[in-house]
Amino acid sequence: MKIAFLGTGLMGSGFVRRLRATGHEVNVWNRSPAKAKALEADGAKAFADPAAALMGVGRIHLSLSDDASVDSVLEPLAAQVATTTWIVDHTTTAVSPTAERVARWKARGRSFIHAPVFMAPANALEGTGLMLVSGDQAKHDLLLPALQQMTGKVLYLGPAPERAAAFKLFGNMTLIGILGVLGDVNRLAHAVGISTSEAFSLFQHFNPGQMLPARAARIESGDVTQPSFEMTMARKDVRLMIEEAQRGGMDLFVMPGVAAMFDAAIARGEGALDSAAAARVPD
Repeated sequence: MKIAFLGTGLMGSGFVRRLRATGHEVNVWNRSPAKAKALEADGAKAFADPAAALMGVGRIHLSLSDDASVDSVLEPLAAQVATTTWIVDHTTTAVSPTAERVARWKARGRSFIHAPVFMAPANALEGTGLMLVSGDQAKHDLLLPALQQMTGKVLYLGPAPERAAAFKLFGNMTLIGILGVLGDVNRLAHAVGISTSEAFSLFQHFNPGQMLPARAARIESGDVTQPSFEMTMARKDVRLMIEEAQRGGMDLFVMPGVAAMFDAAIARGEGALDSAAAARVPD
């Protein structure tokens, strides 16, 4: 198939090379023309004008930065997109604007599919990783074989077209949150005179990530009356972390927010429950 790929940064370039490796003809465009031009070495054809890149294509793929960039690139092209051309957006976007975007293109008689990914550039090149898709089931089924060429797994999340955007944010929130926690670990370590490498060596033996599914399941089930880690004790530990860091001249960034979450739950009378109760949304 002839494909247009708009946005050839690290992820987009990996996808383009993967598409070329699986036999597709690929037109490419990028705001920084040199990034698109570099892909001609892989057999892609670079265009300075995104409208010109659409000529004769069966699919348009996008890998851009945000909602505004998607709309700023696509909206001027509305008249150039053929009714038979699929639009597949891999950009991480917000939930409400994604729903509005899909509805807008549907009203134009076009098929817009949001398909964000949990993939590094190397995964895009190798065709490994996880791609999220939501929207009309029939459209998903038609597009699935093509998407499977691009990734190791495609996860269908239901008919509401904005659900993939939500689940992408859930995943990125977790990854970014882990980075924030590691930042606080690093600050606490320096406050007590332990180097980053020494502090992080703990994770060669202790993997907190293994506990994530069980903790998530406990939050989901609401089974918090038989605590494995009582909330008041967890709040005490957070206090120790914050105070010890301050003694060493360091302020933590994530733990004060966790403290506020625990304090709100304790104020609701939940101090004797499992600490997972603090993560629930109160009725």
